[in-house]
Amino acid sequence: MLIVEYLYLTRYTMGLFPFFHDKQMWTKVLEEDGEIIVKQKPMEIIEQSCLYYGASLRGRKDGARHIIGTSHKAPIAIEPTNEIFFFPTISPMNPQCVWLSHLHIRHHEHVQGGKTRITFSNGKSLEVCISHHSFVNQLHRTAQLRTKMNERIEARERKMMYFLNP
Repeated sequence: MLIVEYLYLTRYTMGLFPFFHDKQMWTKVLEEDGEIIVKQKPMEIIEQSCLYYGASLRGRKDGARHIIGTSHKAPIAIEPTNEIFFFPTISPMNPQCVWLSHLHIRHHEHVQGGKTRITFSNGKSLEVCISHHSFVNQLHRTAQLRTKMNERIEARERKMMYFLNP
């Protein structure tokens, strides 16, 4: 398995999972074509990816609160034009928090013990410690943020067409 110092999220990243190595928290990153171990905490990857695409995590959180009115376990639009939207399974302050890409969720179902089985776009399935009800709520919040941001991006592009082609 590949181990790297840092990583920026892309549209091919499906999830971030806390991974403990020698009492240090690292991240197991699930990509469409495999897994990568990153020597950073999941939140550090989220923060640095926001900066990489030109926004602060605080700004992305404030934007989500303004657009969909939620601040608790808010989804993050890492890079909306490339549809990189991630949501946390539990409070991001909890070291067990998993971050999932909205783009790659293909199927989900309730599993005994308050878990949810997720099937990703590449066919890989795994269980996550989040109740199915909470998972669906997070999925819907992220869909709402993604839809509203896409509508705004498209409206801006239409306006630009009118300015360029009167």
